Amino acid sequence: MRQVVLDTETTGLQIADGHKIIEIGCVELVDRKFTGIRYHQYLNPQRDIDEGALAVHGLSNKFLEEKPLFSEIVQDFMSFVNGAELIIHNAPFDVGFINYELNLVQKKWRTVTDYCRIIDTLVLARQLHIGQRNNLDALCKRYKIDNSQRDLHGALLDAHLLAQVYLAMTGGQGNLFDGLSDTTEIKSLEAMNTVTPLAKKSRKLIVLKATPDEVVTHESKLAEMNS
Repeated sequence: MRQVVLDTETTGLQIADGHKIIEIGCVELVDRKFTGIRYHQYLNPQRDIDEGALAVHGLSNKFLEEKPLFSEIVQDFMSFVNGAELIIHNAPFDVGFINYELNLVQKKWRTVTDYCRIIDTLVLARQLHIGQRNNLDALCKRYKIDNSQRDLHGALLDAHLLAQVYLAMTGGQGNLFDGLSDTTEIKSLEAMNTVTPLAKKSRKLIVLKATPDEVVTHESKLAEMNS
């Protein structure tokens, strides 16, 4: 299975305000292993970068002014991701910007999901770690992944960190779908969640009942919450 872990940096947060992609970083995994193959490109957005975005990634208009336009690299980029399963943190953001750029090219390109399947690691993290912080820095800390070089956001660095986070989050799940036929298509995280692995052995459950004092404390807490 070929997967591409992808991240982008942009001039700002809102497509509606005409913001553009200024950096794309991709790291390739095959059968859950790093191949050493990557895709990395800076882009000239032909517009100013918001101060808030500049503070996050540090990429200035001066640095980007000699870089290629998205339209000049779109063929190489789409060839790289075509047919892969894209792993993205907060996928709607990056996919939305890529689709916006593809539409601006106004050629044969359709949306990203016509070429790739998407796994949103933010959705996965929120399901695994309910009520906790699930940004990339928090996940790196949780899974003991060294992100000490991440003073500023960078698409290629973040893609590499996310790849490690994804492998750690899904550790032991590599064989989850081995019993499925080759024609079975897992299209989304939601589809993955419909598959329930069987328990290896049946075990007798031990039921521990609350003590009278614990029952009183529990009922008191419920009353307090409902007051």
